[in-house]
Amino acid sequence: MDTDRQLPLALVVGATGYTGRSIVTGLLESKNFRVAALVRPASASKPAVGELRALGVDIRFGDVPDSQEKLREALAGATVVISAVIGPALAGQKELFRAAKDVGVTRVIPCDFSTPGARGVRVLYDQKLGIQDFVKELEIGYTFIDVGWWMQLSLPLPERSKAPRKEGTYEIHGTGTQKNLVTNYHHIGRFVARIIADPRTLNQAVIVWEDEVTELEAHDIGERASGEGLTMKAKRVTVSAEETSRRIAEGKAAIAQRPTEFAGYMLEAWNEYMLGMHVLGENTLENAKRLGFLDAHELYPDVPQQSLAEFAKEYYALEEPGREYFRG
Repeated sequence: MDTDRQLPLALVVGATGYTGRSIVTGLLESKNFRVAALVRPASASKPAVGELRALGVDIRFGDVPDSQEKLREALAGATVVISAVIGPALAGQKELFRAAKDVGVTRVIPCDFSTPGARGVRVLYDQKLGIQDFVKELEIGYTFIDVGWWMQLSLPLPERSKAPRKEGTYEIHGTGTQKNLVTNYHHIGRFVARIIADPRTLNQAVIVWEDEVTELEAHDIGERASGEGLTMKAKRVTVSAEETSRRIAEGKAAIAQRPTEFAGYMLEAWNEYMLGMHVLGENTLENAKRLGFLDAHELYPDVPQQSLAEFAKEYYALEEPGREYFRG
């Protein structure tokens, strides 16, 4: 008998995105799962899909807005369904998870993969919390996974970078002294593979993180590792809590006036993250534990973890670190 066929099947939705691809990689490297990906038919010929197929991923065509019949067919045989969808698709997860329950999926992982926090601070996170409420009401097994802030979004860009909006990477929000959990997004998958195989995490929330630093500490690390300390430090700009709130209001106004344009949503969402992390101090290990998260460090002390300083050496060695930054 083919022993691989005895492994549980983990199906990833959003597998061609950056978080999704990290998850697929982690699952494959664990050798504890067969892996399938739900891919939109329009993406069938994209190179990213071909790369997944070459890795042995079972490509199944469908999308979260599909009918229940089509979704049940696409999810057939899956033990775990992991969602890494983009923001506009968050609401569609409800139908995805209804279908998952119908076909006998035993655990679902909604698309969280963000910073922990409370309701009423971030519109995007409130949507994710609404999906969590729905999953609980559905009475299907679940695990909610947050990952802090990406290391790729934590460091100032060097002078040579041609990335757009580079100036924003030199901003310090509030006092810059609030601690923040950070994770290299390439490493998310290795944690996810452990979490979904662990009975201790069923019907729990888990916080994944690799380092905890303040924004000032992150800039100090970047300035040292880049070799551009004086230049970068001179570019630092302090953004007050009031200015952050003003930018959020500006984003909301833009959405009201031009609801089909992305810019307003981005302005609102980004600055709500800055408010939650750097002003309210939501993205800390202490706060995550207060909210009931299990600590991935405590659960999996054997999983290699990277400090921001170690990551910074790799980041500034890239020809264009801005490509990493704007993947976020």
